[in-house]
Amino acid sequence: MSGSHTGLHAPRSCALIGPYGSGKTTLLEALMDMAGVKLRHAGDKNTPEPGTEARLFNCAYLGDDWALLDCPGGIEFQAEAAAALCVADMAVVVAEPDPARAMALRPALAALEAAGVPFVLFINKADQLSVPAATLMAALQAETATRLVARELPILEQGRMVGYVDLVSERAYRYRERQASERVALPAAVAAEEQSAHDALVDMLADRDDALLEKVIGGETVSAADLFAHVRHDVGEGAIAEVMFGSGLHGNGVARLWKALRHDAPEASVTAARHGVAPEGGALAQVFKVSYAGQAGKLCYARIWRGTLRDGASAGQMRVGGIFAFPGPDAQKRPEARAGELVALGRLEGAVAGTVFGEAPGSLGFPAPPPAVYALAITVPDHKDDVRLSTALGRLLEEDPALSLTRDGETGETRLEGQGEAHLARAVERLRKGWGLNVTCAGPKLRLKETIRAAVHEHARLKRQTGGHGQFADVKLEVAPRARGEGFLFIDRVTGGAVPRQYIPAVAAAAEEAMAKGPFGYPVVDVAVTLHDGGFHSVDSSDMAFRTATRSGIAEALSKAGPVLLEPVHRVRVSAPAIYTAAVQRLLSGKHGQILGYEAKPGWPGWDETLALLPEAELHRMILDLRAQTAGLGAFVHEFDHLAEAAAHLAERVARQAAQ
Repeated sequence: MSGSHTGLHAPRSCALIGPYGSGKTTLLEALMDMAGVKLRHAGDKNTPEPGTEARLFNCAYLGDDWALLDCPGGIEFQAEAAAALCVADMAVVVAEPDPARAMALRPALAALEAAGVPFVLFINKADQLSVPAATLMAALQAETATRLVARELPILEQGRMVGYVDLVSERAYRYRERQASERVALPAAVAAEEQSAHDALVDMLADRDDALLEKVIGGETVSAADLFAHVRHDVGEGAIAEVMFGSGLHGNGVARLWKALRHDAPEASVTAARHGVAPEGGALAQVFKVSYAGQAGKLCYARIWRGTLRDGASAGQMRVGGIFAFPGPDAQKRPEARAGELVALGRLEGAVAGTVFGEAPGSLGFPAPPPAVYALAITVPDHKDDVRLSTALGRLLEEDPALSLTRDGETGETRLEGQGEAHLARAVERLRKGWGLNVTCAGPKLRLKETIRAAVHEHARLKRQTGGHGQFADVKLEVAPRARGEGFLFIDRVTGGAVPRQYIPAVAAAAEEAMAKGPFGYPVVDVAVTLHDGGFHSVDSSDMAFRTATRSGIAEALSKAGPVLLEPVHRVRVSAPAIYTAAVQRLLSGKHGQILGYEAKPGWPGWDETLALLPEAELHRMILDLRAQTAGLGAFVHEFDHLAEAAAHLAERVARQAAQ
């Protein structure tokens, strides 16, 4: 992409989104090929692999400059797509020609609706269309609140789509392999259906515009130019979305898609205004992705929302150390980037995804990363690699905000958390390949607790004589259960100076310390310790002696007081297409969950949310099993709710381990 600009528009951007397997990358390559850019660069180290990261490509088509963002389709990498949508003027939703796969589009369509980005729905693999177009359209419409408008009527021969009729211009076209479609005469077999579809399109547009409605009611002819203008206006407002057909693999419908983008995508300034960017002021850019790219170091992918950003520009503590455009075996370095462009900024220290560079950032927002649903405990065998691991994880989290790191104080583990098995597998592979770290992964340890069922009185006495001053302490304790969630309590009921006042704090501190590990080896909660009586020696008693006696007495008492294992229980909210609700509930029940109810998911037609209580021990594999039961579409959020007595199978296993 050159630094000059000859088109009628400022540079615009388009994100390609859709479910895994829909053919987004193949369509992206076809679009770039038509724009004169070949993407197969084996040595391009700055271009991420498809499928797991959003990839940025710049090109020009018919004199207009574009940035295309190829977004991953896997459900575990949707944070990348959400970030890309923040800097896109328009999106192309890539769908398969199968009504049964329509529900897979719902997460992508929901993200578009939340971001307010206008879109075109491109039905890829059109040569595999095997159902009437109306059947497919109905299935797609059920997944979005945006009005879908068919722009094309398929032309079928022997059950295979070979071309289309543009319902605005009413011209027919036949596909040609990897070339622009050839205009042909309107086939007689589709003439009646085309007229009906054209009239339906006109009526739909007239419903949204009084002037057009008057023309239709008055019997006036509505020109194709008028219809194009109305479509452009309604698409730009996000009121409708055009539906087109084609094949990225065969190059069918790609030129028509390019033309729709050229005519209907909002100007960059319109998108900037939608984000709250005032037109006046200095250069303003927003980072949407961070990458560490070998010798190039840190690269911050950003959109220029306003003005012209020059290499070397500074804002606050940040300074631009290079401006790069993509694609290419080597990134093309540029002296500046202008409003609308998507580029990579070098050495922008301190910047993360969402960072705004420039003056008066205004109300620019950025999507929060999704909550983690899967975790692994990670270690390195050699402790001398701990510092390197910490540095590597810091960079990894900069590159991927959907990852998070937790250092668990209870288990001592370092937990890497993310969106699923594939998400964390990619992260671990980066640690191994990029940093040479032989990372060991395991499922997280259970964060269990203990409590007691019964009250126990215990008399603990310490008497040692080893020459010189000895050690003496005598305590009479009651160890009793408290209600769940009430925590630890120490009560002093000593009278008559049986235990001198100066030693009471030592007993209290030792009692609380003794709760760190119960008979099963886990922290003890919801227990009250009462000091009733005791004895002392004027010479041999000390804080240390009373601490030792107290710890010994409580350890003995806990083992006699009916110890019971507690496990954390989480409140979970599972969302999935309604056809899978029964399967979701069976899954939760099979994981010892308590189902609290279910309801329609707000704003997601055809989806349900199931609310349940689920033991934390069952959470580790929950997302893996849920996706397996819901064609990869199920999701859930969770939060700690309460501690409950552990399931029998878990308690028995822990008891066996403690006895070994």
